[in-house]
Amino acid sequence: MNGSVKSYAAVDLGASSGRVMVGRVGQDSLELSEAHRFANRPVRLPEGLRWDILALYGGVLDGLRAAGQVDSVGIDSWAVDYGLLDADGALIGNPVHYRDSRTEGVAQKVWATVPAPELYAATGIQYAPFNTLYQLVAERLTGARRLLLIPDLLTYWLTGEQGTELTNASTTQLIDPRTRGWSYDLAERLGIDLELFAPLRQPGDPAGLLRPEVLEETGLAGPVPVTAVGSHDTASAVAAVPASGERFAYICTGTWSLAGLELDAPVLTEESRAANFTNELGLDGTVRYLRNIMGLWLLQECVRAWGDPDLGELLAEAAEVPALRSVVDAGDARFLAPGRMPERIAEACRASGQPVPVTPAEVTRCILDSLALAHRKAVEEAQRLADHPVDVVHVVGGGTRNALLCQLTADACGLPVVAGPTEAAALGNVLVQARAHGLVSDLADGRALLTRTQRLTRYEPRGDTARWREAQARLGGN
Repeated sequence: MNGSVKSYAAVDLGASSGRVMVGRVGQDSLELSEAHRFANRPVRLPEGLRWDILALYGGVLDGLRAAGQVDSVGIDSWAVDYGLLDADGALIGNPVHYRDSRTEGVAQKVWATVPAPELYAATGIQYAPFNTLYQLVAERLTGARRLLLIPDLLTYWLTGEQGTELTNASTTQLIDPRTRGWSYDLAERLGIDLELFAPLRQPGDPAGLLRPEVLEETGLAGPVPVTAVGSHDTASAVAAVPASGERFAYICTGTWSLAGLELDAPVLTEESRAANFTNELGLDGTVRYLRNIMGLWLLQECVRAWGDPDLGELLAEAAEVPALRSVVDAGDARFLAPGRMPERIAEACRASGQPVPVTPAEVTRCILDSLALAHRKAVEEAQRLADHPVDVVHVVGGGTRNALLCQLTADACGLPVVAGPTEAAALGNVLVQARAHGLVSDLADGRALLTRTQRLTRYEPRGDTARWREAQARLGGN
C-alpha cells in the first residue's frame, strides 16, 4: 500500500433522498464529504406509484459534477426494485415503487406453486409483499428484454455496460444463498425467465467507464471507472460496521431498521422462516442474517402529518414522556403504506388495550419505544436461531443521530450500543472502491480504518430488561 490519497464518489440512494458523497482514502485516513444531496420523491400516477428515475439520474449527474475529479464511482440504493429495457436498451416506463399495491395477493398465488417453506429453503429470503419475485409474477413483461436493478440501471446509463451486482440480486428471492448463484429450478417453476437479468457481478468488479457524454455533462476528465460495490445499501452499510471479531449484532437505521448478524452461512430452517429472518448476501462470502423492521418511516410519516415540527424539540419532549406506556408492533404491515400514520398508531394502541398516545411527543415516544423493542426482539432471536452470541450492538445509518433511540436500544437489548458512522452506506461504498484499487486489503482492514477515523458514540444499557419483556408480552411475544 502506498501513501497516496485517492478520491471516490459514492452515489447512495435512499428511499427518501439521494446523495453523492466523496470519500478520500489514504493509508491511515478516511474522510467523507457531501458533494450533493437531492430529494427522492415518488410520483403517484393513474397506473400506480412510480419512482422518478430520471430525476434521480439527473441528481447523480449533478452530484458527479459537484464532486469534481475522482478515481472511481460506485452506486448503491434500496433493494428489490428495477427498470425494464426493450430490445434497443431503452427504458420501458418508470420503475414501479415497492409500496405500490400491484403485489397484493400475489404471494398466495406463488405459494400455490412453490409453498412458502420450500421457497424459503431455496432462497432464505423472508416474506415481504414487495420482493422482486412477487413483482415479476405481477408484472406484464411485454416487450421487456432486460431487467436491471436500480443501481445497475443507473450504472448502465453512466457506462453503457450491463450487469447484476450480487448483494442486491440476493434480495430478488431468486438467488440460492448456498451457491451464491441463480436458483434456476425455482425460476422455471414460477415462469420467470432469468435471461432477463444481466450477468452477475461481485462487489469490487469493474463496471465500465463513464461514457464520453457523461464526462462532457459532468466536466470530469476520463477515463473514470465505475466500480461495482455492495449495491444494496444495506450491504454497503454492513460493510461499514466498525466491528472487530464476530460477536456483534448490527442495526442499520433509517427509513427501515435492518437488525441482525453477519454469518458465514445462511440459516434456512423452518423456525427461521417463521420468525421472518432473511439471508441476504454480503461481502466476502458473508450472509446478512437480518429482519426488516419498519424503522424511522413511522416517525417520518408522523412528522410529515404534523407539518414538519422541529425534530430536536420533539425528541426532547418525547424523552420526558413515561417509558413503555404504549407500544406497537413496528413490523406490522398496517404501517407500510403512507398517510394517516399518527391515527393508525393510535388505532393500534386502542385495539391492544393500551393507553392511546395523543400529543406528538406521546406518539413519538411510542414509536421510539416500539422500535427499540423490535430491535431487542430481532437481536435476541437472531442469536438464538443462528446459535451466534453477541457482546455488542452496532447502530449505523441515519438513526445514529437519534440519541434517544440509541439509548433505548441499549436498554432494551441489555447490551452496549456503539453508534456510528451515520453515512454508513456511503462509507461502505467507498471502502469497496478503495479495496478494488489497493488502498484497503480486506473487510477487517476497512473496518479497522473506520474505527480509527470515524466518530463513534457508546451507550451503556440502563436498568434491567424485565420491563421490556413485559412490553413485548403486551404484543403477544416473549
